[in-house]
Amino acid sequence: MDIHPTAILGLGFLLGIRHALDADHLAAVSTIVSDRKSVVGSAFVGALWGLGHTAGLLGVAISIIMLRMQIPSTLARSLELAVAAMLIGLGFDLLLRARAKRARPRSSRRPFFVGLLHGLAGSAGLMLATLATIPIPAVALAYVTTFAVGSVGGMMAMSVMLGLPIALAAGRFARAERWLQTSAAVGSVAVGVFVAWELTTQTARL
Repeated sequence: MDIHPTAILGLGFLLGIRHALDADHLAAVSTIVSDRKSVVGSAFVGALWGLGHTAGLLGVAISIIMLRMQIPSTLARSLELAVAAMLIGLGFDLLLRARAKRARPRSSRRPFFVGLLHGLAGSAGLMLATLATIPIPAVALAYVTTFAVGSVGGMMAMSVMLGLPIALAAGRFARAERWLQTSAAVGSVAVGVFVAWELTTQTARL
C-alpha cells in the first residue's frame, strides 16, 4: 500500500521532534545552555544546534539519496565515539569553569559544531532507515527537511526549558546557578561514559 507523501512528511516532522529529545543531545546542549543567562540566549543555542545537526544530516542524506553511498560501520562507530568524547569534554570543561567561577565565553560556533557532529554520527538511524524506503528522491529530500525542521523546533523548545532555571537563578542565587551547572556537567560526562561503554561492548561482541 502506497503512503501519501503528506503522511511521510508529517512522520518526518514528528520524528525530528522526538530525535531532539535523545539523551546525548540534551546532555550536550545543557552544558552550553548553562552559559546563557536568558531564555532568548537558550533558544538561540537550540537553533544553532539544530542548524548544525541539519547540515550533518543533509550531507549524509544527499550521499544516500543521490550518490547511493553507504556509511561504513567502522566510520559510524568512530563518529559515535567522537560524540561520547565530546560529551565528556563538554562536561569537564563546564565543571572546571563552574568550580573556578570564571566568566564563560559565549561562542556561537560551539552549539553549531556540536550539532554537526551529532548529525554526522548517524544518531538519526531511524530517519535514515525510513529514508532508504522512499523511492522518490524529491520526497526523500522533503522528508529530511521536515525531519530537520522538527529537530530544530524540538531542540529550541528543550533549550528554553533547560535554560529557564539558569536564567532565573543568574545574578540572584549564585549557589543555585552553580549547582545547576554542576548537575549539567556531571550529566554530560555520565552520558558520554555510558555511550562509550555501550559502543565498546557492542564492538567486542562483533
